[in-house]
Amino acid sequence: MEKNGTEAEGVKYYRLSEVEERNTFKSTWIIIDYKIYDVTKFLEEHPGGEEVLREQAGGDATESFEDVGHSTDAREMARSMIVGELHPDDRPKIAKPPESLVTTIPETTSWWTNWLIPALAAAIITLMYRMYSSEDQE
Repeated sequence: MEKNGTEAEGVKYYRLSEVEERNTFKSTWIIIDYKIYDVTKFLEEHPGGEEVLREQAGGDATESFEDVGHSTDAREMARSMIVGELHPDDRPKIAKPPESLVTTIPETTSWWTNWLIPALAAAIITLMYRMYSSEDQE
């Protein structure tokens, strides 16, 4: 085991704690798809600004990276900044549960509110219509 990670099959693995320690002005590492990137030298050149990378420093930037829609050239440039991969034991720590398109709403209202509010609204509208139409006849 090396000081800054472990190597297996030519891949250098870093623990999440090691990546988190690289959130300084001297060293800025981010994780994208479990690959670890040293973006320290790229901070000033980043088209989106240095602060965008610093906000993600020491953690998982996968979602932010994908949301922006980086070009093929940007992805190719990023490959040159890979220093290793996140250790497999730490991957569940940053894995997010898949998003569900179904939203469940807790049943907090009682049955009567489902018909009472529309019934009251209908009654008020009917009353206003009758008052308006009776004024026109006079």
